[in-house]
Amino acid sequence: MKFSVEHEFSASRALVVDVLCDPEFQTALDLPDLSRAEVVEHSVDGATRVLRLRYEFVGHLDPVARKIIGGRKLTWVQDLEVDTSDYKGRLSFAAEADAQRLFGAADVAIDAIGSDGRDERSRRRIAGDLHVKVPLIGGTAEKRIVPGLVRRLDIEAEELEKELARRGT
Repeated sequence: MKFSVEHEFSASRALVVDVLCDPEFQTALDLPDLSRAEVVEHSVDGATRVLRLRYEFVGHLDPVARKIIGGRKLTWVQDLEVDTSDYKGRLSFAAEADAQRLFGAADVAIDAIGSDGRDERSRRRIAGDLHVKVPLIGGTAEKRIVPGLVRRLDIEAEELEKELARRGT
């Protein structure tokens, strides 16, 4: 199922990426129905920033979802990779227990929206797909999951704006 979100920030693209890829910022976020993120990997290689996080779903699972995952915890790994030479990247995620059944990916673009072409404000666009590959119920599960995914991205954006203000933008 397709999803997309767009958020504006009162800071340059570089500062937005610095905060988005900051493990301390991400591990302090309280997102609905999720454990706090655990950092799996954080790296900077030239213009490429990578942040890999692990989450556990701690909210209420409906009976169908509980049956699909059995007695296991629902955990997944989320990767954010951004190239600061063009401020484009990729957000991907997959369930740890069965990555072929629950996964998704999205393109990420952070554009300057300042006046006169200056990079004083920015807009993040995320557009991608979430897949639940379970016969008969996959489409229904996708429809239930995507709104929560979008809501968590909205909350992340709200907290990012607060952090940008704290850092003095």
